[in-house]
Amino acid sequence: MIFPSVRGTLTENRPLADLTWLRVGGPADALFQPADVEDLQAFLKALDPSVAVFPMGVGSNLIVRDGGIRAVVIRMGRGFNGISFEGDLVTAGVAALDAHVARKSAAAGLDLTFLRTIPGAIGGALRMNAGCYGSYVADHLVSAKAVTRLGEIVTLTPEDMQFEYRGSYLPEGWVLIEATFKAARGDAAELEARMEAQLKKRDETQPTKDRSAGSTFRNPAGFSSTGQADDVHDLKAWKVIDDAGLRGFSIGGAQMSPMHSNFMINTGDATAHDLETLGEEVRKKVFQNSGLALEWEIRRVGEFSGKPVASGLPTG
Repeated sequence: MIFPSVRGTLTENRPLADLTWLRVGGPADALFQPADVEDLQAFLKALDPSVAVFPMGVGSNLIVRDGGIRAVVIRMGRGFNGISFEGDLVTAGVAALDAHVARKSAAAGLDLTFLRTIPGAIGGALRMNAGCYGSYVADHLVSAKAVTRLGEIVTLTPEDMQFEYRGSYLPEGWVLIEATFKAARGDAAELEARMEAQLKKRDETQPTKDRSAGSTFRNPAGFSSTGQADDVHDLKAWKVIDDAGLRGFSIGGAQMSPMHSNFMINTGDATAHDLETLGEEVRKKVFQNSGLALEWEIRRVGEFSGKPVASGLPTG
């Protein structure tokens, strides 16, 4: 396949395991790391329309299957990690880490502290409508910018993004490049203290030292009693997993963490097949025990190498 010339880096048949937090996955047909927005625009405009593209962040919420991805994976770097402020608005590139946006905003007296403990970068936070402590990206987003498959820059409103619990909408092949958030004013020292308390609580309850991808499954209830997306539910994914006796349950090198049963970890030699098989087995056993059908929060992409992983839930 002949690809357009670029100013960034384009690597064909690039393994992706080292680019995901779970450290699994086969190769992409190509990995493109654009130098800047203009480089990205020119590449997408010139790329054969029949070639699929897959925007990828820092791989914090992703399982790339062992057979890899039949697409050009686009991964943003330094040209897309800027953070700037204007009044009560915070604009961040999609490669800016959520934690960095929270910290720099707090230092400027702006409250985006809910982002501090969310793994990953702003691009992934947008796509997943990331949230914590009752606040979500959808609550703060003013606008986002993306490059279309034709290489055009478009501005998206929150309505365009069609936010839902742990999800949003983006047309196929479009690549997000930045987002602008509105933040409430706060005392910098108080905001910093709040984030330190959040970090302490996280480290006491989650396996932050292990290879994981954050929460494996969505909480069974996706909305609060007011109808707003929320993760403050009476019913938690970890609880129904515990009730099914699956804390610490493992298949191959994949394990549901003994510390937090909704965190799937790679104990050292897991394959993507191990991890996805474990997840589907957990879904099956939870359904058998409680009648609840857990939904994946971790995104699984690409092709299987060998036998596909069957769904753990009954069909038909």
